[in-house]
Amino acid sequence: MKATTSSRQPLSATLIGTWELVSREDYTRNSERRIDPSLGADPIALLTYDRGGYFAAQFMKRERGLEPETSTASSAPNNSRARGGYDAYFGTYTVDDVHGTVTQRLNGALSPENVGQILTRDMTVIGDELVIRLDTATADGEPIVRTLRWKRVA
Repeated sequence: MKATTSSRQPLSATLIGTWELVSREDYTRNSERRIDPSLGADPIALLTYDRGGYFAAQFMKRERGLEPETSTASSAPNNSRARGGYDAYFGTYTVDDVHGTVTQRLNGALSPENVGQILTRDMTVIGDELVIRLDTATADGEPIVRTLRWKRVA
């Protein structure tokens, strides 16, 4: 997959900024929607990439209750683990402009087992929209494709 941008600039240039989550959807190979119980159907999130090669991501379940939620360890590829309806991680990133991928190295994470993890994702920027696609799995191991749509806010 090649990086796509409306101005024909490389992904490494158009990715820089702060992004707010518009939607996060998981679908099976049979096009059946799956909802991640840890973050819900409509989480809120913020994602930042800076020019120095650093990034930070935060996700929260929109209707997060006051009671602590249990979380299960994620053994899914290319995925981190939310705790109590919240997930956050930060680190460094590199961009492969030819393939339209971003590789993130987690220097810190809410879930200790995610520290040091390397996540590679397909990304496309068109104007002020960022689309991230990744192959992963549900908590019970069912393969899914996750699509995250973001809008640029800064």
